Amino acid sequence: MRGRSALLLTAVALAAALTLFLQRERLIVGSVDLSGFPLDDSWIHFQFARNLASGHGFAYNPDVPVAGSTAPLWTLLLAGMFKIGGAHPAWAKLAGVVAALAAAGVARWLTLVWTGDATLGLTAALATVWSAPVVWGALSGMEVTLAAALARPESVLLIPLLWLGGPLTGSRTAIAWGVPSAILTPWIVFNLRTAGTPLPATASAKVEGGLVGFLSGAGEPLATTLLWRPWQFEREWIAWLASVNLLLPVLIVPGLWVLWRRGGRYWVWPASILLVHPIGMALIAPYRGPAFQEGRYSIQLLPLAIVVAVSALAPLVWAARIQPAWGRLVCALLLVASLAPLAAGATRYAWAVQNIDAMQVTLGRWVGAQTPANARLALNDVGAITYFGRREVIDVMGLVTPAIIPYRREGEPGVLRYLEQACPDYLIVFPAWFPSLSARADLFTPVHRVKLQHNSVAGADEMVVYETAWNRWRAAPAPCPVTAPAGNSAGGGGGSLRGPR
Repeated sequence: MRGRSALLLTAVALAAALTLFLQRERLIVGSVDLSGFPLDDSWIHFQFARNLASGHGFAYNPDVPVAGSTAPLWTLLLAGMFKIGGAHPAWAKLAGVVAALAAAGVARWLTLVWTGDATLGLTAALATVWSAPVVWGALSGMEVTLAAALARPESVLLIPLLWLGGPLTGSRTAIAWGVPSAILTPWIVFNLRTAGTPLPATASAKVEGGLVGFLSGAGEPLATTLLWRPWQFEREWIAWLASVNLLLPVLIVPGLWVLWRRGGRYWVWPASILLVHPIGMALIAPYRGPAFQEGRYSIQLLPLAIVVAVSALAPLVWAARIQPAWGRLVCALLLVASLAPLAAGATRYAWAVQNIDAMQVTLGRWVGAQTPANARLALNDVGAITYFGRREVIDVMGLVTPAIIPYRREGEPGVLRYLEQACPDYLIVFPAWFPSLSARADLFTPVHRVKLQHNSVAGADEMVVYETAWNRWRAAPAPCPVTAPAGNSAGGGGGSLRGPR
């Protein structure tokens, strides 16, 4: 099957998988809302995109520029859609689904190039759209199905591999390194100006070790950096691939051998990113492992993993051409292995949507209805609460408030020291994350709480809204400094934190 027929069949297969996920959402959430997303981080993109589309710049708090996105192309794409069609988060699902279909098309094309077999090409496309993480990514509001287009900085690992895969001439070297450098330079300059580092504030706030952690001042034993974590990530990568499709980790190495035999280093070097990926994550900028949150930092490589695995079947299919039924059977086995985990993935997706809607979205709506319009919030989850609450925020985790990152390295005492200078009116956090702060009844008075009965994705079961001692609407608020700590505003730029009541 070729051309439009293959594309149509792939689209139908993707639609069937999406229907399964949305139907499971209907059963667990009670309805299907195109603005329901399985991560609070999705709403971070939407907040940036809405501000950008409405003329407030690449900012989280309007008009306060900050480098808080590790997927700037995705944020810019959403901002363009918001500008043209209105700030509706459902646009992110449309973009995600289109990107998933495009990824399947690329998988089919690459398989045709590498194997010359149309059946294997269609198999790669169908296996891609029937992979639970790809379907999750299409509906997640995140950049995962677009990430193959360098929408995440980790994709830079492909540059040296693509360079090594071809002739090492001067002109090709200049193009291979010069074009990505030209594309990335404006982003790096923006990061330096707003966060003080080449990477966005989110990287400095999240990264737990490795090269980026070392440059950010996060020390750890050398054995952890060079040995223990790479081994841990490699094992997790293999286990995650097996959870997506039991045959993937079995077929990838034979697939690389087939590519070596057919295309030499021109094909094998780029494909070897499948081996380099977990090691690169561990050594350069480790945050969580390759399987974290449905593999959100690894899904971009699934189409390639599937192509390499399908390529391993090529000798069997070629040998079976005198008996075509055997070739189709081999492909069918791979597709069945993709379908097997799909229902469980749909259930996880639905519970994640329920969790975010029941906690962060609900709290965002509460903030919008129950707090003064110019109230300032300190949050540990800044996505949906900011988007729906439309209040100025301080991110105690540092993703969009880089000024707090040095304080965070001191633990809760450092966070408290920052808050005593920044003086938010409300603090909304997981008490389990900040037990010492939560115990300070003299500073933080609980006024509202949300607790999940079946928590699958939130950082803790309960999130609490505290009125702070500095709340400007109290009878006698505690005094607050005139300027922000370290000369930074709540969003990361310069200026005064406190405004008039």
